[in-house]
Amino acid sequence: MQERKVRVSAGPVTLEGSLGIPNSAGGVVLFAHGSGSGRHSPRNRYVARVLREANLATLLIDLLTEDEEEVDLHTTRLRFDIGLLARRLVGATDWLVQNPDTEQLRIGYFGASTGAGAALVAAAERPDEVGAIVSRGGRPDLAGDALPLVKAPTLLIVGGNDEPVIGMNEEALARMRAVNRLQIVPGASHLFEEPGALEEVARLATVWFARHLGPHTEE
Repeated sequence: MQERKVRVSAGPVTLEGSLGIPNSAGGVVLFAHGSGSGRHSPRNRYVARVLREANLATLLIDLLTEDEEEVDLHTTRLRFDIGLLARRLVGATDWLVQNPDTEQLRIGYFGASTGAGAALVAAAERPDEVGAIVSRGGRPDLAGDALPLVKAPTLLIVGGNDEPVIGMNEEALARMRAVNRLQIVPGASHLFEEPGALEEVARLATVWFARHLGPHTEE
């Protein structure tokens, strides 16, 4: 399935992205990458391909501009700026709502690492547009006071060997009021590099998005 390059307006900046829309798409998933990553992340691209095979459109974007990436490469500061990343996701969400190819599709977020925290903050900002969230090895705790404001059903996926992050996810879950679930993948580390681990993440994400972004979803 062909993806096409897009330029996504997000407030004062324009972000580079890859948009893939299958025939009869049942929703569109916007990817929020983690620390030091981008739209070319092999893990996110794998999950995106599986989602498209399940008739879900995908949008992978770089949340930082090229100049910002250069700064972040030396300081690692911007990748932890949850407010900045969330504003970029809100801008990308508005772009999807206005884009003729995606305006009719319900929106989901797939967040990884710090991107998961930003996704939750953005979802609290756009409760009517965001219909579901999946976090992979994420830091939802970084969403802070936005957690109780999130309305979208949220699935938190964590590796069974990623013990510090399990605790952070449990704490975040306790603050959330939306439909939510913590799914632990046994034997998996933070990056889900073990055989079959990433495949399980993709399967869980596909089921969650298909359930909550479908046309007959009950809130």
